[in-house]
Amino acid sequence: MAEVSGRVTLRQVAAHAEVSVPTVSKVINGHAGIADETRKRIESSIVATGYKRRSTSRHTGGLIDLVFGSLSPWSVDIIRGAEEEALKAGLRVAVSSSTKDRGGMGQWISSVERGNTNGIILTFSSLSATMWARLRRLKTEIVVIDPVDQPMAGIPSIGSSNWAGGLQATEHLLGLGHRRIATITGRIDSLCAQARLDGYRAALARAGVPSDPALVVTGDFHFESALAAAHRLLDLPQPPTAIVAASDVQAMGVYEAARRHGLRIPEDLSVIGFDDIQSASWLAPPLTTVRQPLAEMAALAVRMLVSGNSAAFNDRAELSTNLVVRESTGKARPTP
Repeated sequence: MAEVSGRVTLRQVAAHAEVSVPTVSKVINGHAGIADETRKRIESSIVATGYKRRSTSRHTGGLIDLVFGSLSPWSVDIIRGAEEEALKAGLRVAVSSSTKDRGGMGQWISSVERGNTNGIILTFSSLSATMWARLRRLKTEIVVIDPVDQPMAGIPSIGSSNWAGGLQATEHLLGLGHRRIATITGRIDSLCAQARLDGYRAALARAGVPSDPALVVTGDFHFESALAAAHRLLDLPQPPTAIVAASDVQAMGVYEAARRHGLRIPEDLSVIGFDDIQSASWLAPPLTTVRQPLAEMAALAVRMLVSGNSAAFNDRAELSTNLVVRESTGKARPTP
């Protein structure tokens, strides 16, 4: 059987008992359907490893740290979902914005090392090995929402079906007769931006529409980069009739570029965003967008922390996206 050391996790108990993590979780939570011999072996392993379950009652009045690399419009839904779920467990949520390139993350970890936290939710995962090691030494549960890259092994993450969202947005435009469909990506080194781009390309391929490299412009999820990218696209000899943006904020940049070019949305240019932040429906015209279940992702992260057994969940949870059709998309204009 496996040897264990340091803070004992469910994975270590499962390895010691030679069973799966979900089976250990069922025994700890008193679920039926486990063979007596298996149950006794797991109970013996719990004692042998010194595993201590973090009970929900200990969280009463406790604190969950919700950490952003930077705050943006979509942060509002993340905060709302986390706070609503935390209140059910008698927890408070502390929101921090730690700009990593100014050493903010290191300063934040130092403050937590001096205090106490019942769990950490990160909305990014692009950290150095040194920072991950410091987080590990806090000996608390960590969950990552919408990771930039693959989190460290053993740290669960929550995302959305980004590939399907990119596919669905592009297929919607194809169904309206568009063939010159451009996309402005997010940070291309992030998992979600790459998945959305792959979904866009897959939709074109399935429809037999060649992918034009000139119609793919890299952005960074923000307004300014999308404004510049949209100008580049609309200045092409054959400009696109539709643009898929990797975020609603980028779609706002496209709106402004279209205004400066004297184009009407959707008569001259169809636009789709991604996220469905609250202000998406306030734009003129209201924005067609791929809804990302941000509040639900945050609520799931809190539930994982409150359980004290995040290892009992899948390493990667993926929630569904869906297309919200509003007035920013219409039929492709006739070719002259």
